Amino acid sequence: MIPDDRRWMRVALNLARRGLGETWPNPAVGCVLVKDGVVVGRGWTQSGGRPHAETEALRRAGDRARGAVAYVTLEPCSHTGQTPPCADALVAAGVARVVVALRDPDPRVDGRGLARLHEAGIEIVEHVESDAARAVAAGFLLRVEQGRPLVTLKLATSLDGRIATHGGDSKWITGDDARAAAHALRAEHDAIAVGASTAIADDPALTVRLPGWHGRAKPRIVFDRHLRLSLTSSLVKTAHVHPTWVLTLPDPDKARREALEDLGVEILPVAPVEPGRMSMQAALLVLGDRGVTRLLVEGGGRIAASLLAERLIDRLILFRAGCVLGGDGVPAIAGLGIGTVAEAPVFRRSDLRPVGPDAVEFWERSL
Repeated sequence: MIPDDRRWMRVALNLARRGLGETWPNPAVGCVLVKDGVVVGRGWTQSGGRPHAETEALRRAGDRARGAVAYVTLEPCSHTGQTPPCADALVAAGVARVVVALRDPDPRVDGRGLARLHEAGIEIVEHVESDAARAVAAGFLLRVEQGRPLVTLKLATSLDGRIATHGGDSKWITGDDARAAAHALRAEHDAIAVGASTAIADDPALTVRLPGWHGRAKPRIVFDRHLRLSLTSSLVKTAHVHPTWVLTLPDPDKARREALEDLGVEILPVAPVEPGRMSMQAALLVLGDRGVTRLLVEGGGRIAASLLAERLIDRLILFRAGCVLGGDGVPAIAGLGIGTVAEAPVFRRSDLRPVGPDAVEFWERSL
């Protein structure tokens, strides 16, 4: 590894982040082509997962790619799918060296892309900025290795951890800046989910509302084991425009299911963990099978508790306002039945920053 390798890989990682929430089921990848210390091409995975980052970078570089160094955040693919193999494209372009942050665990790749480059006489360097690359690709990696998406729980609470008053009023606990940041989070995820009670009480749209944003439509997901979602709710009324998926127990009420499906809602049955109780693990496997790699869960307290109880929350993002609602307010997370502190799910804080008059905290699950 040469001193500039880390520098250029960080540039590639910043490009990869542009694809978050847009590329699923494919990973968000960044690629930078550098020749004689100058960037000659750059690219990131485009909406829907194609073209791939390497293809985009090579297209922009043209003949200047010959003899260049390619910095790629994930091993170039080696199989023919809806696009030709990126490893072959790099070979054909005549790059001299390929620096990779992570190997691709997809069984169709998993070292084969690097082997193809090696066979062509291209120098390979691995594991550059691998921790940062793993954080960017976390959703894709989880889907490949465990069959489920990365799960981020987003909460907006008072100082004492309440999401509404005792009467249910919650608009607005946090300020305009925090709400704009929450919409940016939606943009970076593949799908947005709530529980049935939140969908009924708040009638949310669960869309990305940012000035100038024209990204890929996000599936809106409701965990609704008994199909309680109103036929006149915003989610149902817009289901033909914005994908709406309802996760429910097997064999739901037939008339209710047909009514929702007639309005454009997709019903996704999920195996129960016990009679009348949906398995969160099974629900996430259903979403993983649909290609979702990054899921943003926005409440309510019972869904948050169910996911926490099954140790399925990977990241927690907490927007905290400077107000106090008291013990009779609605808690952000429902009861977990924890008897001792040692039983509690544990997270480590990775960041803390102001957002207008509020604060946002970033936490990651401790393994």
